[in-house]
Formats: sequence, structure tokens, C-alpha cells
Amino acid sequence: MPSRPDESRSPAGHRPHRVVVLALDGALPFELGIPHRVFGRPRDEKGRPLYEVVTCSVRPPGPVETDADFTIHVPHGPEALATADTVVVPASYELGPVFERGELTDELADALGRIPPTARIASICTGVYVLAASGRLDGRRATTHWADAERLQRLFPRIDVDPDVLFVDDGDILTSAGVAAGIDLCLHMVRRDHGAAVANDVARRTVVPPHRDGGQAQYIQRPVPDPQQASTSGARAWALGRLHEPIQLRDMAERESMSVRTFTRRFREETGVSPGQWLTRQRVERARYLLETTELTVDQVARDAGFGTAQSMRAHLQAALGVTPTAYRRTFRAGSTREEGAAVAV
Repeated sequence: MPSRPDESRSPAGHRPHRVVVLALDGALPFELGIPHRVFGRPRDEKGRPLYEVVTCSVRPPGPVETDADFTIHVPHGPEALATADTVVVPASYELGPVFERGELTDELADALGRIPPTARIASICTGVYVLAASGRLDGRRATTHWADAERLQRLFPRIDVDPDVLFVDDGDILTSAGVAAGIDLCLHMVRRDHGAAVANDVARRTVVPPHRDGGQAQYIQRPVPDPQQASTSGARAWALGRLHEPIQLRDMAERESMSVRTFTRRFREETGVSPGQWLTRQRVERARYLLETTELTVDQVARDAGFGTAQSMRAHLQAALGVTPTAYRRTFRAGSTREEGAAVAV
């Protein structure tokens, strides 16, 4: 059984947050590798790892089949789950009765039963079926790959399946859409644990955006658009350069020489959200960055992020993150002691 690192051998009792990845037969190598790539990068101000990532199987250590033309050797058995602070269940194409009837196998039920009640649990893509079959998602909101969302809802009617989002954060349980949405989910957990600056650094090193606009709707196959149709990307770039200024919808539409109605429709097609929702999200991200990395007062941050007043910014951060600006700064201030598990509502 993988024991926790001996704290007496770590400076100041440093113990990384342990992420245990459950590798199931039929695992997709890409999704299986996401937690290691994302959680394996963050370091504290002393260069010490913020996370420790271990991989386990539902069986004793040994080979696990993947959906590719190779197997992987998993060094830990299900006992590793008992040591987890966070458990990640990536996608698998061989879930058997879990996928077909919504029933856990005995060995999978035994493995899941070892997870501590205090652990955070996350799934990537079809890994959500494992959480659903265990009953952990009953009465909760969840998501999966858009192509599986309808089937998931039929098989588990007690779950509120949202097919449009990239991930759902329901506190102690998180679920993501398919494939690359697992990166979005893991970056979100890093951001939730240690703030935007740490997550942004991981995103840069992984060569991915720290936050993607819109949801799954933009990835569902639709008729190919007319190549002569204009894009709204120029207006988005223009708005990002002046978030501190009042920005009207008509101003963005004029940048692309479109009517407000056409611009709004095209914008939603391209990003999956309305211009207003997108603008608010960008301002929230700007406020988070300033709260973490500058000495600006809350009033100054509100003005520079485009909220105008501290009261307006407080309302938007409370709605998006579940915390006030002052609480966010206290938790995620760069260089300060970071606290795990800060509340984030999505």
C-alpha cells in the first residue's frame, strides 16, 4: 500500500496534496495522462511540489489494458485510494455493466469503497458512469462527453445532466466533458486550490489556454459556415484590450461591421456564450489576477477590471467564485501561505 510521504523528512512538515488516478481496463491513454501532466507541474514558492500523483488499479499492481495497441503497468492496487485527497476517474471504453446497466462490478465497488469520505472525486468523460453507478451523483448536476449525455441521462434519471458545459464543479464531486475538457477540469482544480496565478503558469507550461470560452455546444458538428462570413474574434481582442472601459454591445458589433442581432448570434455560435456573459467572465479573470498579483485596493481592482465599483465586483465574484474579493485575495495572494480546498462554485 502506498504510504504518505514521511512528513518528518519534509521541511516544515510539507505534504503534497495526493491525487490518485484510477486506471480502468480500456483506459484512453490521453485522458489517463492528463492528471499527471497538470497536477505534476505546480510548485510552491520554495520549489516543492504542491501535488503528488499516483496511479492505481482495481486489482493488485500489474498490467492494465488501454484502448490503444499497448498496455500499461500500474504500480498500485485499490488500497492507494484510501490515501487520496483527490481521486480522478478517467474515461474507459470497457466499463461493461457500468456502462450497459449502470451497475458496478464487485471489484470496482470494493475499490470505490476505500475512498475516504473527505476526498474530492472527479471524472473525465465517460468516467462519470463510474460515479453515477456508485450513487454519488444522485440529485447532483453533472456532465460528460456531449455524445454520451443523452444516454447518461436515460440510464441515471436522478442526475441533472448538463450536456453544454466543459465541466461541472459541485464541490466535493466534479465531472468533465470529453477528452481535452479533462485538462480544463484539472486546471480548474489547481485554480480552486492555489489560485489563478499557479493555474495560469501550469497552462503556459502545458501550452493550453488557462480558461476556454463557451461550452461543448461549439464542438458539436454543424453545417460548415460560409467562409465569407465574418468572425467576432476581432471584437473580442478589442474588448480584452480595454476591459477597464465601459463596453457596449453595439460597440463590439460595430468593430465587425455587423448589426447587434447578427453579432450576438455569431458570437454565441463561436464561443457558446452571449457577449455579456463572455465580457463578465473576462472581467472576473482580470480581477482575480489583480487581486493575486498587485497591491491595488479593492476599489482600484474594480475599476481596472471594468466593474466600476467595489460593490459590483463583489457581487460578480460572489456569483462566479462563491467568495468576496477580500477573501479571495487573502486565500490566493501570491507568495502567501496557500490554503487547499477554497470554495469555488461553477
